[in-house]
Amino acid sequence: MDLRREYEHRRVIVTGAAGFVGSHLVDALMSHGAHVTAIDDLSDGRETNLAASLSQITFVRRSVTELSGLDEILAGADFVFHLAANASVPRSVDHPEADFEANVIGTYRILEAARRSGAKRIVFTSSAAVYGDPVREPMDEGHPFFPKSPYGGSKLAAEFLLDSYSRCFDLDHRRVRLFNTYGPRQRKYVMFDLLEKLRADPRHLAMLGSGNQVRDYSYVSDTVDAILLAGAHPEARGRVYNVAGDRAIDLRALIDLVLRIAGLPRPEVTFTGESWRGDIVRWIADTRALRALGFAPRVDLEEGIRHLVEWHRREFAPSW
Repeated sequence: MDLRREYEHRRVIVTGAAGFVGSHLVDALMSHGAHVTAIDDLSDGRETNLAASLSQITFVRRSVTELSGLDEILAGADFVFHLAANASVPRSVDHPEADFEANVIGTYRILEAARRSGAKRIVFTSSAAVYGDPVREPMDEGHPFFPKSPYGGSKLAAEFLLDSYSRCFDLDHRRVRLFNTYGPRQRKYVMFDLLEKLRADPRHLAMLGSGNQVRDYSYVSDTVDAILLAGAHPEARGRVYNVAGDRAIDLRALIDLVLRIAGLPRPEVTFTGESWRGDIVRWIADTRALRALGFAPRVDLEEGIRHLVEWHRREFAPSW
């Protein structure tokens, strides 16, 4: 699919636009010639993430949970990419009310504004957290729902809202469930945490869990391509797609890979044996539905980690 043809000159709204994935999505949309309005309250995102596009977009600093003004912003939009959310499982455990407000009420506000203003299509970024622990592997889109955290529960509630609006109001929507996206601008989660700990002390590395946690990593540009493809493809209306890479890896192997790519000697590595509440030990995605649309990852794990390490060195200047 020619994504430039699908998005060029289209009016596109991106919520959570200054976040990690959101800012890369904005950059990609601009490269495809879209007219972008970016919404973010900067509670977690950074305006500097939008530095490459800021002079060419309309930036609106506001929360999607606010009652007024959304109808006017969304009026006439061809696409609404709704990424604004609390995307932290530990934060959702500590502050479940804030998580519900951001993820469920925020989605409701977007849906109502889209319905009233005539926005044509909503693309929603959900999470593999809706599945919980696997009952089968790889996890396909029909996997049972057993969310283990307020975050996973809130994302599932938002998905059900989208489904109901689609049935009741004939709203064109598409959903993607992200597994583990990584890359430049990400300032939390396993890979960033690993690099930050090595920056603080390259001789000792203490990581959460047992080291046996398995993740299916997707480089951020591949995740963005998947989101754009699901947003534009004529067969994707009302459907949901897992977004992940093509190589699952456990934490012990990931540590070895990062050390090799960064050119670092092996430190003393220890594991706490425990992780945060709501964490999932194994996430391996079945992405056949997405691939049926024509998607294929373009950045393998080694290349993606190399990009991440290079960014981390530029941004934080570790001694190594």
